[in-house]
Amino acid sequence: MKKIAVFPGSFDPVTIGHQSIVERALPLFDEVIIAIGINSNKNYYFPLEKRLEWLKKVFGSEPKIRVTSFGGLTVQFCKLHKAQYILRGIRTAADFEFEKAIAQMNKAQAPEIETVFILPIAELSAINSTIIRDIVRNGGDASPFVPAGISLT
Repeated sequence: MKKIAVFPGSFDPVTIGHQSIVERALPLFDEVIIAIGINSNKNYYFPLEKRLEWLKKVFGSEPKIRVTSFGGLTVQFCKLHKAQYILRGIRTAADFEFEKAIAQMNKAQAPEIETVFILPIAELSAINSTIIRDIVRNGGDASPFVPAGISLT
């Protein structure tokens, strides 16, 4: 059976932290589905089409990666795509507590799906999409924090 992981997130925008997590996860899985979750309660800074375009640009040449979007529960998406794993990055203790609660709820809903946490490399642990958006909103240069070739303007 193929080992398939789903890496869900808003990727608003994709960062070099996201890129690092995916690249480090590739040897562990046969396929990684990068899935932009659509949450009607969330206001996104960048449009869905742009975020999909960026992810496809960053990961498009890797045959083990698929990029898509979804609505609803992550575990439902995993079942639909026969994914046995949910991939998450954890930067801080606060991230861990939040992600642990979600992982436990996912496990209660779908016991056959495991959540796998990957820690960022130390120099990337401070990078997050919220800070990147703030830099962009205020006219700063966010290019050192996003994958090569991604323009946030």
